[in-house]
Amino acid sequence: MRASSQAYGEAMYVPSHFVVDDPALQLDLLRSSGFGRLVTAVGRIEATPVPFVVDDGLTGMRCHLARANGQWRDIDGAEGLLLVSVADTYVSPRWYPTKAVAGEVVPTWNYVEVHLRGTVRVHHDRAWLRGLVSELTDVFEAGVAGGETWQMSDAPAAYLDKMLAGIVGVELEIAAVDAKAKLSQNRPAPDRDAVHAALVDGAEPRDRAVGLLMDRLTRPEGSTPA
Repeated sequence: MRASSQAYGEAMYVPSHFVVDDPALQLDLLRSSGFGRLVTAVGRIEATPVPFVVDDGLTGMRCHLARANGQWRDIDGAEGLLLVSVADTYVSPRWYPTKAVAGEVVPTWNYVEVHLRGTVRVHHDRAWLRGLVSELTDVFEAGVAGGETWQMSDAPAAYLDKMLAGIVGVELEIAAVDAKAKLSQNRPAPDRDAVHAALVDGAEPRDRAVGLLMDRLTRPEGSTPA
């Protein structure tokens, strides 16, 4: 059974108004990203960016490393951390209506972040690796618009065998999940509404992504700005 965040090592700092504690929502946020940074500290701190898949019950995360990447060599059985930045962007204090009242505003950053922590298992079995690559392919090809999806069978068998020989599987047995949505919940309602309006109409994709997360995570369904 997955332990509470507090019971398993050092947790991400998450003030109560930024907590995302619904496992179904945590899972959806992880899958909406599908990309994180695997961090381990055996002898030295190492980190590798990886695409990943995660179990329905948030019990396990799977990814792979290049065999040439020495991070995998000493981490079997050690503690690991997967950092997943779902979305983030800058928030300007000039957007706040309350700026005109007392001027007591400062810049900040809005973001949604999920951390997975647990025990690392390293896999060399070729069947396990093939299953992982097939799962990764199915998950991410499903999100590609237009045309037929690519399948492992589209590539020559000998080529796939060569590619599989060059990777090492990594599984994280998830013991704790920390999820944080810092989306202006600590600001007065007029400021929150102004930030939301600025982001959803922003010129940058990252702004719009955070604005949509504000819609989903901080604004009651069907609500409109005050």
